[in-house]
Amino acid sequence: MSGPHALFLVANARMPSQRAQSLQVAQVAAAFTRAGCATTLVHAARRDTPRVAPEELWAYYQAAGSGEAVPAVRAVGCVDWIDRVPRRLQYFPARLQELSFARRAARYVAAAPDQAWVLSREIEVARALVRGGRRGVFLEVHRVPGGRTRRRWLAECAPAVAGVVAISGGVREDLLALGLGADAVRVEHDGFAPERFTALPDKERARRELGLEPERPVVVYTGGLLEWKGVELLVEAARELEGAQVVIAGGMDTDVARLRRAARGVEQVRFDGFQPPERVPLYLAAADVGVVPNRSRPAISARYTSPLKVFEAMAAALPLVASDLPSLREVLVHGEDAWLVAPDDPGALAAGVRVVLGDEALRVSLGRRLGERAWEHTWDARAKRLVDWMASRAAG
Repeated sequence: MSGPHALFLVANARMPSQRAQSLQVAQVAAAFTRAGCATTLVHAARRDTPRVAPEELWAYYQAAGSGEAVPAVRAVGCVDWIDRVPRRLQYFPARLQELSFARRAARYVAAAPDQAWVLSREIEVARALVRGGRRGVFLEVHRVPGGRTRRRWLAECAPAVAGVVAISGGVREDLLALGLGADAVRVEHDGFAPERFTALPDKERARRELGLEPERPVVVYTGGLLEWKGVELLVEAARELEGAQVVIAGGMDTDVARLRRAARGVEQVRFDGFQPPERVPLYLAAADVGVVPNRSRPAISARYTSPLKVFEAMAAALPLVASDLPSLREVLVHGEDAWLVAPDDPGALAAGVRVVLGDEALRVSLGRRLGERAWEHTWDARAKRLVDWMASRAAG
């Protein structure tokens, strides 16, 4: 590939925000730029979200170093009144927001030079572009929709795009079940930015900075608090982990409040709320064990997800106790680089944590082997593989 290739990355994401989706989008965009693409991130201009310059956005997500080229940014308008109604009434406002963003984003990208590639996380955008005759369109799928209309749209547009990126093997299986050819689907899991983990403090210093007791074992969960992520299970498991410090860092304010109520009387649980990306490695450095307690339902948890926290644990060589689910078995092997336990069972989760905390040799072995695999899962390695693949698909 000679010279930078133009790439439009389309994501209906709030930028910046407290959600892992936005961190993933920012890291992916920056990695494509480093891989040699002249990248433009096309995202949603959401209500009550500050507009920041590209340099500020990448600095916030630690997605680009000083002096690096950064992706261009285009915030596309949409009809957005989701947050004006209670959560139970948000279905139709959310669909309106998605469709209005997709229409305007597709219109914007359709005007780009013909030779530019498009990698869209939105089915509706990819569908509109290929129906308009555009070539070089790729679709990234994080879940196969259950609704009939969007599932039909996916089945319609997926065979017409140049290729489909599946975030996990479970997504790939469902795409093949829809009739997509195996050669058109590439699985690429999420990843991590190694520069965020190059200067980790030692455990003692990290605990001091976080105000944790130096001698008590520390169990850490970092990430979102949606119900399918299973953090309520960790709260219940903590009742059986007397003597440990269980630290939960992340989540929207409403979810933190919900879990605080569930944790009343469990003194060993501490909620630190949302943390900016640069603070997350500090929690991993302070921990003895990380936890990924996903539930067995819905499908996004059991089969589709590719949790950022798993790859960040790789970067920190932090041993993990995780739910034994297909989505996590794709990247973790029980007894080799993680300790897997029955999902949906706080007792099993507590027992797994006790096993790893109580066996220093096992803890060291799990962390070392997980860390040895980290190089495969950097955002830069992922972007390079995808650029090479997209070049071969676009030329075919």
